[in-house]
Amino acid sequence: MANPKILVFAGSIRNGSFNARLAALAVKELVIADAEVTHISLGDFPLPLYDGNLETLNGPPDNAYKLKRLFCTHEGIFIVSPEYNASVTPLLKNTIDWVSRVREGREVPLAAYKDRVFAIAGASPGPFGAMRSLMALRQVLEVGCGALVIPEMVAVREATNAFDERDNLTDTRAAGALKNAVQRLVDVARSSAIGSGQ
Repeated sequence: MANPKILVFAGSIRNGSFNARLAALAVKELVIADAEVTHISLGDFPLPLYDGNLETLNGPPDNAYKLKRLFCTHEGIFIVSPEYNASVTPLLKNTIDWVSRVREGREVPLAAYKDRVFAIAGASPGPFGAMRSLMALRQVLEVGCGALVIPEMVAVREATNAFDERDNLTDTRAAGALKNAVQRLVDVARSSAIGSGQ
């Protein structure tokens, strides 16, 4: 069986971001699970705040096209979401919104979110482990974009003390949840790749 291609990114570009660290750990776990991984930073794909007038005038920006094409060349996508005011970050929501607006050729609407599987995770310094952000992100992806999101979610609480000196998770339950989510993502992505003949 071919190794599925998985795209990984965090919804934060802050220096020392807990969620960027969690995304890097997800990359390691995905490689162990025999996935072919692409790890990006949204900082390398700056986008203006979504504005319908801007889109009408100029169309989606180049980086929205680049991200859409990245989405479409992977069978799975692992998104790590920080929590801002009980929801997703403006950076992540803006990225999702712009990518949702890109269509090329005869693509169906929301093509970047179709025919691939998503996994979501998050870390926060508080006791909820970004869970409210993950619920909001699930709604955006599933209801707003029609994406398939696996039921397993990874919520890392007390993030200030959640990582050891090698950036592994110190909480065995969180570590186990990450491994389970990674394996489910890889399994579903591999099935999707086989089903589509990729």
